[in-house]
Amino acid sequence: MKTLDEVVKFHGHMCPGLAIGYRAALSALKRFKRATDEELVAVVENDSCAVDAIQFMTGCTLGKGNLIFRDYGKQVYTFIKRPGGEALRLSFIWKPPEESTREKKIKAILRAKETEIFKIKRLKLTPPPEARVFGSVACGICGEKVMEPRARLKDGVVVCIPCFEGGHGPRRNILGLQALAQSGERK
Repeated sequence: MKTLDEVVKFHGHMCPGLAIGYRAALSALKRFKRATDEELVAVVENDSCAVDAIQFMTGCTLGKGNLIFRDYGKQVYTFIKRPGGEALRLSFIWKPPEESTREKKIKAILRAKETEIFKIKRLKLTPPPEARVFGSVACGICGEKVMEPRARLKDGVVVCIPCFEGGHGPRRNILGLQALAQSGERK
């Protein structure tokens, strides 16, 4: 089992969000084994610091396809065991005392009973399919490779999503940041 110090080292700092993720992962690991491959799935409903703790402790990662991000902005974490579908859904319910410092919040989250910080539901779910490997094709506009199922057809040309949405050319908007295309890049 990973220690809290190891989680902090992985993430870069200690914060209340990391404490929440640490506790969620501990709850999941009391019931399920740590993933060595794709046998445990974590569905996270936010992109907070908590997710780093969950990834590090449970072995669920985006790259293996067993860390699934749903951008709902909720402090909810669902863990599903493959292949059977036994699941645990944790909804963070703890409220800090008013005028509580960051350090006091962290300590309180780490010391609280599981049922004081999470609404816990045991479920039976259909596990998501395991990750699949797809071939890549070159975008007809920017030339960058794109996974075949994510490619789009624009005026009869196979293109990536950013080029399909008009974000190509010498100045491309990459993740909300303007980037000047390198010389030699297709326009």
